[in-house]
Amino acid sequence: MQKSSTCSFMYGELTDKETSEKVRHTFENYETNSFEILMYKKNRLPVWFFVKIAPIRNEKDEVVLFLCTFNDITAFKQPIEDESSKGWGKFARLTRALTSSRGVLQQLAPAVQKGENVHKHSRLAEVLQLGSDLLPQYKQETPKTPPHIILHYCLFKTTWDWVILILTFYTAIMVPYNVSFKTKQNNVIWLVVDSIVDVIFLVDIVLNFHTTFVGPAGEVISDPKLIRMNYVKTWFVIDLLSCLPYDVINAFENVDEGISSLFSSLKVVRLLRLGRVARKLDHYIEYGAAVLVLLVCVFGLAAHWLACIWYSIGDYEVIDEDTNSVRLDSWLYLLGETVGTPYRFNVSGLGRWEGGPTKDSLYISSLYFTMTSLTSIGFGNIAPNTDGEKLFAVAMMMIGCESQFFHLSYGLWVCELSGFRLL
Repeated sequence: MQKSSTCSFMYGELTDKETSEKVRHTFENYETNSFEILMYKKNRLPVWFFVKIAPIRNEKDEVVLFLCTFNDITAFKQPIEDESSKGWGKFARLTRALTSSRGVLQQLAPAVQKGENVHKHSRLAEVLQLGSDLLPQYKQETPKTPPHIILHYCLFKTTWDWVILILTFYTAIMVPYNVSFKTKQNNVIWLVVDSIVDVIFLVDIVLNFHTTFVGPAGEVISDPKLIRMNYVKTWFVIDLLSCLPYDVINAFENVDEGISSLFSSLKVVRLLRLGRVARKLDHYIEYGAAVLVLLVCVFGLAAHWLACIWYSIGDYEVIDEDTNSVRLDSWLYLLGETVGTPYRFNVSGLGRWEGGPTKDSLYISSLYFTMTSLTSIGFGNIAPNTDGEKLFAVAMMMIGCESQFFHLSYGLWVCELSGFRLL
């Protein structure tokens, strides 16, 4: 909790009570004002100061500090008949000092006094701003950039970042599912949607070559050459690999199965974009509700990924290619027997095992198992039986324990901030 910065020893006994009360009121109400106060040197000599107080606000419109300027007006306060104050020299110097410092006071005064609703950022705008580099209110001058350079904190770039964020989460959900369940994009609608996503990611690469960034000293870098060099050294390769049209290649019917699996696996590179998302969301930690929503999303995304891996293990082990037989202890075979869609050999005369649960049922069952394992519930109706399934289940239990410890630590931290104590 912030307290007033005024102290009783900051003015002398000859300073009138009305002035001292105005000083206290100025600090407590974050106002701009000027006063004449008396202070003392170490040798107890009195010194009169003309004090100007100006509050400095941050990007949240909160006063983070006060700028106080002191001008010595002792000569002006001395009697006129004093020998040391005769002539116009000291008076001229005093007038010049007060006049020159008035412009500084006007520049430091917050611009919201001229119009509170003009420059004041709303809380909604602050939350929607994905970039963590916001301009404080007292930086009134917008950096001068070339016509083709975009400021990283402008409205267009903020909206574009939200679009990329949504598409990145879409990619994080669909890519593991398509790779694990081996879904060839024969559906024209999904092929068009994925192609549009690829084009948007490609446009994002072009925009990143023309977007400013914050340098190591906190300055806004708008030089086109420096922007391109910085982007090439950081995220260019990852972004380029993430926007290649893998789905278009898999759409052809005559594509070899091995090549199709290779291109499907390369789509996992798109998940590296989540690193950029995490970097942009770091300032949401100060909002408790936002942190809870992010934790739920991260938990659901982790369960989704693990569900895809859990299905891949079962799909790899359920059919023994060497003996052309089905493993009776595989969780996929047991699930098929339970739901009434068992595996059957050579039903269509193709000489292979067919049948089994539908992909929708397999995904729901996989997600159900990973959710119960991560939360340490485990009803046992879907259980690991083979060695590979057991090893993966052990890994999931370890991840679940770490996740629960993290949530417990975060809950205790929130209680500490809220003023609660555990008995």
